[in-house]
Amino acid sequence: MIHEDIRTLVPQRAPMLMVDALLDVGLEGGRTCLTIRHGNYFLDEDGRMEEAGILEHIAQSASAVAGRHAVAAGAASPPVGYIGEIRKFKCHRLPREGETLHTTITLGAEAGGVTLLRGETRAGNALVADTQMKIYLPTE
Repeated sequence: MIHEDIRTLVPQRAPMLMVDALLDVGLEGGRTCLTIRHGNYFLDEDGRMEEAGILEHIAQSASAVAGRHAVAAGAASPPVGYIGEIRKFKCHRLPREGETLHTTITLGAEAGGVTLLRGETRAGNALVADTQMKIYLPTE
């Protein structure tokens, strides 16, 4: 696990912070985790995380990877990115309060500040969701 305050890598703050830690990072992507706690903004009345919360978690996971790359390259703060497109999102099940999500981000091609990526989220060994996204990170 990377021992760095996640708030130094992503611009989001409570109650919208949807990543607990960046577990590892490399040139091709990285892995994050989030334990779903009581009071999470995206929990439904039955204690399940809504699809929008899973997507936000995946997007913030990508942001944490990009933030780590930027900070390692000397940036004073993480970049503020935007979801440009979500493709092939598949929610296999809604995770419940108390579960820990582990998300793998695999980075693809980048052009003009737009990065293609694939996100896969699991709780234990069970696949929760997977998707492809385009994320826009302005260069200045």
